[in-house]
Amino acid sequence: MAAGVRLTVDAANEESAISRPAGGLSVGPVARLSVYPINVPVVSTRSHGVGDVSGGMRNVVLRLETADGLVGWGEACPWPVFTGTAEAAAAALDVHLRPLVTGADPRRISDIMARADRILVGHGDAKAALEMALFDILGKASGLSVSELLGGRCRDRVPLSVSLANPDFAADQDLARRLVADGVRIVKVKTGFADHAFDVTRLEWLRGNMPPDMRIRIDYNQGMAPHEALRRLRDMEAFAPDFIEQPVPAKEWAAMAHYTAVLDTPIMADESVFTVADAVRAAGARIADLFSIKVMKSGGMRRGQEIAAVAAGAGIACYGGDMFETGLAHLAGLHMAAATPNISLGAEFYQAKYYVAHDLLAQPFPIDGGEMVVPTGPGLGYEVDEDRLAEFAAGF
Repeated sequence: MAAGVRLTVDAANEESAISRPAGGLSVGPVARLSVYPINVPVVSTRSHGVGDVSGGMRNVVLRLETADGLVGWGEACPWPVFTGTAEAAAAALDVHLRPLVTGADPRRISDIMARADRILVGHGDAKAALEMALFDILGKASGLSVSELLGGRCRDRVPLSVSLANPDFAADQDLARRLVADGVRIVKVKTGFADHAFDVTRLEWLRGNMPPDMRIRIDYNQGMAPHEALRRLRDMEAFAPDFIEQPVPAKEWAAMAHYTAVLDTPIMADESVFTVADAVRAAGARIADLFSIKVMKSGGMRRGQEIAAVAAGAGIACYGGDMFETGLAHLAGLHMAAATPNISLGAEFYQAKYYVAHDLLAQPFPIDGGEMVVPTGPGLGYEVDEDRLAEFAAGF
């Protein structure tokens, strides 16, 4: 696959519209599928317990167009140390999912996604992009927002959490001051990528310099070994965080369960819970008090809702997590959070405003006073800036 190349194929010999009983919704088949590997410039390095991101985010944008001209957009946002690579996501969409989607009825989302799972193992980020684009088309055809198609909104605004992960803490101090001025009242401190003293210093500064109503959360991104974690986690409790996320590697379920049992601060599972099956087992083993749900990790918005439902049955609250996303993928996560009662702890869809040099959306991602405003327009509610898409694709 050549750098920056858009991959497009037309459906051959398809009718211009799929028949439907009288009074039903008429939508043409998927006639064109275009895959855009992109590199989105970012403003700083971000460090995590399992690795850094610097220079740019390598994602994949999917554009579906029906025979009657409706366009749906999706975005796959992998990370090599977490879910996979952009190259793999692009190939999954271009090679393996293209024959499934081209010529298909875009209203049959459940059928398409079930067949995608049968023909392709894993690649949740590519499947999330596909589901996203199909829902965007269905929303535009019906005049309904994606959150309405997912069951209807239970909230119109979602509190925004912004992560602090710059190894240059002076730069993060400037960002924290900007967040206060913007009305943001939740920050999540990425820990475990440097020594413990550095983490303590940062938390001391935040507690000493942020407003009293600033809520602090902590995320180790698997950054500690089980034998060293408990003592450090007890130090973290002194700063009264809302929760501590994924302190040890994903496979260390026994350690996670132990910390959940002995600490006062809630423990959140992220990398330990990818699938609905993971959620069932994790809830049964009580490895965490909370789950982080990510559209890319779970393989789509509806899979995320299924995980939230399992969690709700076990009394486990959920948080809207994300990968390294533009505003396009953020929209899917925001609609999912708006339509899912148990995603009740806010969400971290901040990169579009606070991390990328330029976003992919034609209009600013909807943030107001420290909260995200759920779009009410058809589909995802926003369109992609296609000139910027071409620019990002050229830089891949």
